[in-house]
Amino acid sequence: MVRGPVAPLHPPKEPKNAAYVRVSTPEQDYELQRAAIERAAAARGDTDLAWYSETRSGRSWVRPELEKLASAAARGQHARIYVFRLDRLTRRGPADTLATVERLRSAGCQLVSVSEGFDFAGAVGELLVAMLGFAAAGELEAQLDRQRAARAALEARGGKWGRPSKVTPEQIARIAALASEGRSVRSIAMAVKLKRSTVQDAIARVLRATER
Repeated sequence: MVRGPVAPLHPPKEPKNAAYVRVSTPEQDYELQRAAIERAAAARGDTDLAWYSETRSGRSWVRPELEKLASAAARGQHARIYVFRLDRLTRRGPADTLATVERLRSAGCQLVSVSEGFDFAGAVGELLVAMLGFAAAGELEAQLDRQRAARAALEARGGKWGRPSKVTPEQIARIAALASEGRSVRSIAMAVKLKRSTVQDAIARVLRATER
């Protein structure tokens, strides 16, 4: 009788802990970050890490390897995650940093920043998260202040605040005329070559204007 391959009694385990390294350009390399992480991990007894490496600006929202790491953490594959510095996770400001840290922590991971010399375990971790949250709130308030100042300045010059309209006055007039004929939103959208959602918004604007 021919038998298939026999599975090993003790299949190799995937690394329980992980490391994330990132550089901004192809001209840079990960060696400094990797060497520092390996030393710090070895001091904790972690000699077998799953590595996630990325060549991408920290200001980018699209970070595929970081997303893979977070997904693996959510599945319980990693208990501890090493980074060289927190800015390797993101450089989009305190709010994004806090969101990323909290996402990993909520998966039950201990996050360790080896260059900055701290991790997010225990009371120290809670304090660091609180500081990030405070910085994020301050950043948001500063953005709102700048937005309010910009709006006031624009309106003082006679400008109109908000995104530019997707439709021209001529298109709105035609949409209104077609709608008054009882045409469907779909047929109007085809006639004026605009998205149905845009046509719906235009009709709503016309209705609000007539109700004033």
